[in-house]
Amino acid sequence: LPGNTSKYDHRDVERLQKDDAWVESYVYWRRNVVEDALKMIDESFRWRKEMNVNDLSESVLPRWCFDVGAVYLHGYDKEGNKLFWLRVKLHVRDNKTNEDKKKCIAFWLERYAKREPGKLLTVVFDMAECGITNIDMDFVRFVINCFKIYYPRYLSKIVIFEMPWIMNAAFKIIKGWIGPEAINMLKFVNRSEIQEYISAEYLLPHMGGTDPFKYSYPPLPDDDFQTPMCENGPASCEDELEAKEDSEMDARDTVDSLSFEESTPKPKKLHSAEDHFKHDDSEKTDAKPKNNRRTSTVFRGSLLHISPAEELHFGSKESGERKCVIVLNNVTKNTVAFKVRTTAPDKFRVKPSNSSCEPGSTVDIVISLHAASTASLQDRFLVMAGEMEQTSGTGAQELAQFWKEVPRNKVMEHRLRCHVVEANKPATLGLKENAMNRPLLSNEDLHFKINQLLETNRKLEEQIGHCVWYQHLIALLLSVLVAIVSAVVYMLKDTSR
Repeated sequence: LPGNTSKYDHRDVERLQKDDAWVESYVYWRRNVVEDALKMIDESFRWRKEMNVNDLSESVLPRWCFDVGAVYLHGYDKEGNKLFWLRVKLHVRDNKTNEDKKKCIAFWLERYAKREPGKLLTVVFDMAECGITNIDMDFVRFVINCFKIYYPRYLSKIVIFEMPWIMNAAFKIIKGWIGPEAINMLKFVNRSEIQEYISAEYLLPHMGGTDPFKYSYPPLPDDDFQTPMCENGPASCEDELEAKEDSEMDARDTVDSLSFEESTPKPKKLHSAEDHFKHDDSEKTDAKPKNNRRTSTVFRGSLLHISPAEELHFGSKESGERKCVIVLNNVTKNTVAFKVRTTAPDKFRVKPSNSSCEPGSTVDIVISLHAASTASLQDRFLVMAGEMEQTSGTGAQELAQFWKEVPRNKVMEHRLRCHVVEANKPATLGLKENAMNRPLLSNEDLHFKINQLLETNRKLEEQIGHCVWYQHLIALLLSVLVAIVSAVVYMLKDTSR
């Protein structure tokens, strides 16, 4: 980075040196022009230090930033991207509070970037019932710059709901801020059009939706994960009742303490990684889970390696693919407790959903769709893991106590999304179907492939340039040769006379 690095937060510099995906996001956003990417990193890092982004938390920001409910994360669009809501009617233009509002935006984006690195966001400007006093152009420009400079490659689209006609002139200015390459990300919609992008289950009633969500704080509303059902039916409520008693002290930890003391079975067999893959090769009877395990990508966490790394593949009603398997591999020297949560607890059965994994062993978690339910792109799973002390037991009571006492910063979290494989595709889509059957590439592999294509394209352009130069040279030589031949013929005619 150019200049004196003291103008940056040392944590950002250290992360930049280790996180290739973060570097590539800036380079890609600047169309692989390294000099432009460095300027962007410089501007972004200056801003991060100025805003103290790495230290932003609920305790640092004023309570009213969260109480008002003008900004929050909740739900998903039809492409499975998280929704970032901006309720414009709740925003009042005030220079005294402007800095805190900007830090609130930075807090939410940084929180999401750490939880879902590289996953896209859809920004929803809910402008219903807003007036001229709610419009703050400086604040809007800040939000745009967040995605344009500070958090590149996180923006899927901007959905603007029921923009007042008086704002038409203002949004011409905003389009200029966004830039021509991102104009197609702007979606102006009304009540009858918004469901093209967001399904009714994640829309509030005034938008024509059926989402019963009502903002309240605490806790923060962005955690959509709930305790799933076990394969044999509903979970015991004992832990939930006990957790409610502590809700006033720490509401968020209460949600995380839900567990399956009574109904969750322990894994029947823990085995080493070597035995696990031998078992995969020899056992062919359980075809469906094995097919879903074909995804070769692995998330390599500090406590567990998790496969697949990003997506669980479920089939439609016609295809019959109703189960998926998550494979956990303990890479520590101690027992690791784990539990699985989901955004759709009524759809899925998880076995085991709350158990432990011995050092060096693997555990298969079978996730199955319940009854007539079907998976959707909006469905998510959260795998939580914590390292237990060697003296700790692994029974239901010990696990429940562990999750109540373990600090949040000691818990490893990894999120997976669902992918629905359609059945009975037309023959014209055979190529796409074959492509989906291939192992998924990780983000790093994808970026590497893109860079390879760009480098190949550059070499082809050089070769084409050389070919064109040789063509011009040959044309020039031919012209000279024709001229010489013509001169010789003319001289021969003169001598013959």
